Amino acid sequence: MTAPALFAEGFHLPECPRWYGGQLWMSDMWGRAVYRFDADGTRHAVHRFDDDDPGGLGWLPDGRLLVVGMERRRLYRLERSGPVVHADLSALLPWPCNDMIVADDGTAYVTHFGFDMWGGTTDFLPAALIRVRPDGRVDTVADDLLCPNGIALSADGRSLFVAEPGGSRISRFTVTRDGGLSDREVFAQLTPVAGQQYAPPDGICLDTAGAVWAAEPVGKRVLRIEPGGRVTAEMAFAQHPLAVALGGPDRRTLYVCTAEQISKPRRTEQPGGTIHTITVAIPGSGRP
Repeated sequence: MTAPALFAEGFHLPECPRWYGGQLWMSDMWGRAVYRFDADGTRHAVHRFDDDDPGGLGWLPDGRLLVVGMERRRLYRLERSGPVVHADLSALLPWPCNDMIVADDGTAYVTHFGFDMWGGTTDFLPAALIRVRPDGRVDTVADDLLCPNGIALSADGRSLFVAEPGGSRISRFTVTRDGGLSDREVFAQLTPVAGQQYAPPDGICLDTAGAVWAAEPVGKRVLRIEPGGRVTAEMAFAQHPLAVALGGPDRRTLYVCTAEQISKPRRTEQPGGTIHTITVAIPGSGRP
C-alpha cells in the first residue's frame, strides 16, 4: 500500500466518490456541484445545484445519472435538459438524505441522517433505509438503523452493506429477488480511537477479498475491515476522511475524500477539502 498522494483539492465537502465509465465522479455537497475527473485530476462540472446539496450518486441501466438531493429530500435524475425529480422522499424522511447505491436494475437504496444533525440534536435516532424502484416508487426496506450513511453493494448484487455511524458499526443485508432486504447482521463493530466515544464509519467500498474499506472521520483514519471486525490496514490523515472508492484501470486505486470542516453550521467559505489516492494490493469489487 502506497502513501496517500494528492489527486485534487479545493472542495467544500467532497463526498460519495464513484468509479464509473473509466472516471472518478463525486459530489461536493456544500459546494452544490457534481464533478467527474480525468486521470490527472482535472475536474469537469457535471451539474451545479442552485437550491440543494448533492449527495449519493448512481446510474440507471441506460446511463442516466441519479443524484440524491439532501436538503430537499429528493432523488434527481439528470436529463439533457437538466435535473428532474425522479422520486420525492420527503413523506418518509423528516431529516436530510445522505448517500445512495443503485443496483443493476436501477433500484436505488438511499440513506439519511434520521435526526436533526445540523439543528442541535445530538442523539442518534432509529432511521430507515429507503428503496426507490426504477419507476420512482418509494418504500422502506429496513428500520432501526443508527444514522445510516455510506452504502455498498456486492458484485453479484446479493449483499448490501450499510455504515451506521451512530452504532460505530457496519451492517450487512441479503438482497432478495424483489429487491427487499433480509438476514441483517453486524459485519463489523468498530473500536474508537483513544479519547473518543464513537468510531463512526462514513463512506465505504468493497474489495474482491470480501473486506470493506471505510472512512472514519472522528479518528481521522481509513480502515480496511474483514468480516467480524478485524482491521488489516489503517491509514491516518490530517483531515477528516469522509468517503472512499476503489477505481482506476485495475480498481487498485483507493480514492479518499477528506475535509477540514465537518460541521455545516460552523463551516467557513474556505474550500479546503481534498481527494487523495492510495495504491492497494486487492482490487475493488461491486459498487461504489
